[in-house]
Amino acid sequence: MGVELLYGEGTLAVETDPAWHVDLLEKPHMPVLADAAAAVGQALAEPVGAPPLRLLAEEATSACILICDVTRPVPNGVILPLLIRTLLDAGMAPEAITVLVATGLHRPNEGEELRRVIGDDWVLDTVSVVNHFARDDAAHGHVGTTSRGNVVRLDKRFVEADLRIATGLVEPHFMAGYSGGRKVIAPGIAHAETITTFHSARYMEDPMADNGILDGNPLHQDQLEIVAMVGGALAVNAVIDDARRVSFVNFGEIVESHLQAVAFTRPFAELQVPRCYRTVVTSCAGYPLDSTYYQTVKGMVGPLGVLAPGGTLIVASECAEGMGSAEFVDAQRRLLALGPDGFLDSLLAKRHAAVDEWQTEKQLKPMRAGRVRLYASGLTGEDRTLTGVEMIDSVVDAIAESVAAAGDPHVAIVPEGPYVVPQFAPEG
Repeated sequence: MGVELLYGEGTLAVETDPAWHVDLLEKPHMPVLADAAAAVGQALAEPVGAPPLRLLAEEATSACILICDVTRPVPNGVILPLLIRTLLDAGMAPEAITVLVATGLHRPNEGEELRRVIGDDWVLDTVSVVNHFARDDAAHGHVGTTSRGNVVRLDKRFVEADLRIATGLVEPHFMAGYSGGRKVIAPGIAHAETITTFHSARYMEDPMADNGILDGNPLHQDQLEIVAMVGGALAVNAVIDDARRVSFVNFGEIVESHLQAVAFTRPFAELQVPRCYRTVVTSCAGYPLDSTYYQTVKGMVGPLGVLAPGGTLIVASECAEGMGSAEFVDAQRRLLALGPDGFLDSLLAKRHAAVDEWQTEKQLKPMRAGRVRLYASGLTGEDRTLTGVEMIDSVVDAIAESVAAAGDPHVAIVPEGPYVVPQFAPEG
């Protein structure tokens, strides 16, 4: 049987042995919107928990639209033109509209990359499109302190706009439960001080800060408090299938509309599986998520719910851009120097995490669960060592080795990586 793992801008073919008992863990068939643009237009006219955008825009003089950075394949080319034309048709001046790339602490998106993220040249030519810079003190304003004592500073361009609109994908997220909505605000346009607080070990080691969990998730709770601090916001929420086609879109009050999108997504993204496996194969969902090793950690965490204790997790992620940030590389060096236990011990007393070390911390979870093996054609030289996991040159050979070592022919394959979260659920 041939299986195609999402990999880079295409797929990676894996030819399985007939002697293996392979279970493909995939989303159920998702509906696809026949006309995504028409669906966006309808959503703007018939919002969830809010008046139509046209009416809101008639009472406003400025707008800030948040978009995700290059790591998320949001259908901006469909969403942004309709959003902006609605604002303009309501009388808002083009110079009063800002599209703000919610980079968090990621690098800015510029040049041709920015054009690809926006997906429509008219948008770039009509309104201001800028990046958020989390370390720019002057660009942020203090908006409050959460009930956990965390200082919240956000990009002033969003906070001070009459209309505050977040756009994004709603999919499982290994810290915040689900992406999109409130998460595009924080960490998306938060100051580094705020981001490094709620990405500290006291959040990351909380068992509720995990895929699919909203109730009781400390990150989600802080994010909801932050939405209230800025006086609310609106959101366009999109759900896509494994071919990046739009399956669902809505618009409205940010919390209510996001929860509606989550309710749509759950039956497709969260799989109940009646067994665990000694061999699990997954991806990091292909481009853009698998561009760096930093993002690959999400693929490692996603299928842990069906990995038998001590089993082998085989991950395919292209990593065409290498490891990721210099700060993440530093964290990986510390992991290698201190070992998993020593690295975690070094984090537990810190109120503020070092930039990007939280991804290394999350890597500890699959490392504790079993043997992690990585196929990444984009990593060379020292980078392969810095991953802290076993590098492989063949996914098929790694599966064969795992099956032989475990004496168990059952293999789970998750072609779409972290966009599908399987969990063991015994029958009966």
